[in-house]
Amino acid sequence: MIRLLRERTAEVAISPSTLRNQGAPRVVLAARRFLKELNLDSFRASTEPKFRDRLNTATNRLKHLFPRKARNWGAARKAINIFLRDALYNHYLRSRYRLDRIEGWLEVPLDRNVAMGLCAEPEGVKLPRWKTIKELTSKPSRQYQAAADKVARRKRTQRVHLDLHYWRT
Repeated sequence: MIRLLRERTAEVAISPSTLRNQGAPRVVLAARRFLKELNLDSFRASTEPKFRDRLNTATNRLKHLFPRKARNWGAARKAINIFLRDALYNHYLRSRYRLDRIEGWLEVPLDRNVAMGLCAEPEGVKLPRWKTIKELTSKPSRQYQAAADKVARRKRTQRVHLDLHYWRT
C-alpha cells in the first residue's frame, strides 16, 4: 500500500501545469518516474545540513534525468519540494517515513506566486527579482527560502506551508 500511495502522490503532485514551459516534452513524465522511485527513507536525517545534502543530491539527479533542453535546477527542485510536501500531507506516508521529523527543514515549493508573495512580505523586500522556475538556481533559491523561513516564523508555521498562503494569490 505504501508504494502505491507514493506512486499516486507523485502522479498527483506533478501535473502538467506544475512543470509547464520547461523547454522540452516529457518533463512531467521524467519527474513522475523519478519521484515514484525516490527513497523517502533517505530524507530522514539527523541534522538539517544532512537533509539539505540529500535534497541537493536528489535535485541534481532529477535534473539530469530531464530531457536535454529541460535540464534545469529550478524545475527539479520544485518537483521534489512539491512531492515531499504532498508526502508530508499524506497521513500514511508521513507516518511510515516519519516526515514530521523533517517538516521544519522542508522548503516551500517556489514558483511565481510564492515568489511574489514572499517579495510582498516585509522579510522579502530585498529578494532578487523573480525570473522563471526554469532560470532558478541554488543561490536565489536559498535567498527565497531564507526569507520564507522568517515569514513562516512570524506566521507561526513552517515554510513548507507558505504555499497555501500564496497559491494563486
